[in-house]
Amino acid sequence: MHKNLRVVPRFVYGRGSFSQLDEILSGQRTESGSFFVYLVDDVHEHRPLAGRLPLHAGDLLIWVNVDHEPKTVYVDELTERIRQYSNRQPDGIIGLGGGSTLDLTKAVAVLLTNPGSAADYQGWDLVKYPAVYKAGIPTLSGTGAEVSRTTVLTGPTRKLGINSDFTPFDQIVLDPDLLDGVSDEQRFFTAMDCYIHGAESINGTFINEFAQAYAEKSMDLCRTVFLGEIDRDLADEKLMVASYFGGLSIGYSQVGVCHALSYGLSFLLGTHHGVGNCVVFDQLGEFYPKEVDEFRRMMEANRIELPRGLCRDLSDTDFDTMIDVALSLAPLWENALGPDWKSIMTRERAAALYRRM
Repeated sequence: MHKNLRVVPRFVYGRGSFSQLDEILSGQRTESGSFFVYLVDDVHEHRPLAGRLPLHAGDLLIWVNVDHEPKTVYVDELTERIRQYSNRQPDGIIGLGGGSTLDLTKAVAVLLTNPGSAADYQGWDLVKYPAVYKAGIPTLSGTGAEVSRTTVLTGPTRKLGINSDFTPFDQIVLDPDLLDGVSDEQRFFTAMDCYIHGAESINGTFINEFAQAYAEKSMDLCRTVFLGEIDRDLADEKLMVASYFGGLSIGYSQVGVCHALSYGLSFLLGTHHGVGNCVVFDQLGEFYPKEVDEFRRMMEANRIELPRGLCRDLSDTDFDTMIDVALSLAPLWENALGPDWKSIMTRERAAALYRRM
């Protein structure tokens, strides 16, 4: 059975395109008294972007904090705050920020129309009812959250996404101007997420021509940015496209060893996704030799230092927790290692990989 992939139906790309947001949303406002919810990364609260939000009377602006990886309990809290604000559903939710903010936005949009906790929907195709309208506006490039059907969340017992056809955005706005001010380090760690998406997709058993085409182009754009000599403005434009293409590549294939192990690391230690991916990928030369070598050259060329010794003082119980989370992600391992992956990635082998980090 071939996958019937749902992707974002509408998007606008280009410098200055954020200024079109009010016009884009006007067609979604239903009647007098309706409102939109804006979930905006609080890093922008005292920056010029805050004054450019096209808020109407009655709209609800919530500054969200993503210092830590998004948690199901935070999704529940945000959803309840919106329900308390009005006894009617919003016309839509707008997410503006990096991948964590976009994932929160998708998750809240789903939870507003589905009962229970966000933790109830961690998994594949568990969402029963369509979400409210949602639009995503990235201010970082690399995660692919703007185009993916996944919203990655840390729950009480695991880190796992809400993976559903009801999860993708209905509209995205890709404006490279919004990447201004991102630090070189954060820019690198976030961008490497889409490079790793490509590496895991291309080397996986689920690979196909559709996924490979997007993965190859995404990785080429990352190489141009981090191993070439281009100015920052052009680099930001290329990274925004690389992120979008990287998200599409895994939408019709899957990620692999790095993301599975990274989820375990993040669940236990709270390591940010981009940083965690880089820490893990640096140890995966046996699985992705060409790509890990290139990744290290990109780190060297951009003077990036990885955190070291994250697992040095962990207990056996800690290692068991990380391994339990990582090995629960069966589709990732099957893509990476094939249907017999359990005989290849044993608990002992996973522990040995973690002990290097």
